[in-house]
Amino acid sequence: MATPDHLFNLRNNFYLGAYQAAINSSDVANLSPDDVVERDSLVHRCYIALGQLQFVISEIDQNAPTPLQAVKLLALYFSGASQKESAISSLKEWLADPAIGNNPTLRLIAGTIFLHEQDFNEALKYTNAGGTMELHALNVQIFIKMHRSDYAERQLRVMQQLDEDHTLTQLANAWLDLAVGGSKIQEAHLIFQDLSERYQSTSLLLNGKAVCCMHMGNFDEAETLLVEALNKDARDPETLANLVVCCLHLGKPSSKSFSQLKLAHPDHVLVKRVTTAEESFDRALQSFS
Repeated sequence: MATPDHLFNLRNNFYLGAYQAAINSSDVANLSPDDVVERDSLVHRCYIALGQLQFVISEIDQNAPTPLQAVKLLALYFSGASQKESAISSLKEWLADPAIGNNPTLRLIAGTIFLHEQDFNEALKYTNAGGTMELHALNVQIFIKMHRSDYAERQLRVMQQLDEDHTLTQLANAWLDLAVGGSKIQEAHLIFQDLSERYQSTSLLLNGKAVCCMHMGNFDEAETLLVEALNKDARDPETLANLVVCCLHLGKPSSKSFSQLKLAHPDHVLVKRVTTAEESFDRALQSFS
């Protein structure tokens, strides 16, 4: 008989972006020592996703197992520009240590950080070997960012062979369908809809459906979905960014959403692009004055 997966609900809620629900379902009895470490790692990653970085940093001490130390590094990395360099330096040091360098959670955190740094080759150095569904899913995201949907499709096939019904396999399939575009957009929308009906409608899934709607030219429907997502999490960067784009297409004011995004997430790619464009425009104006 297969051993029951005590952490299924916690893990699944985390994948779907239902972070508070994941935390609420984390009080599980009869866990093995390895399961306890995985549970604690997932819970602290939920707190990071909810923006409670200092809580994570203070909760994980220097004697904690490697996966938890890796999660603490992720919290430090996101806690401000002053911490980024030291977090990356510590990360590289740990990855070079033969005793812990191959730990799946450490490799996952490395891939996540280097993906945020836009250093895709460095990220793949630690994630490409796979080993867990999360690492395979992260590979799909990295290859999509590199505009290599062919490599992303190979990773997806590996995931489908391992577990076609796994939530991460379904999400990775939808991400790839969105990247490929065309008739695949409708398939991505169906996946996000199916996951919403099977589990719960989260900000992550609502954003997925909204992006599909925008690709199909249904901006009114996209706006409705994004407002619903905003009601679930008013500070979510992807919701705010997608709402800015959606409002621009609808000819509606987008400055409020953009101001919120800029204030709460100054490093977001949309904020950086708009800031760069504004600086270029200002320089062009000065050259004519």
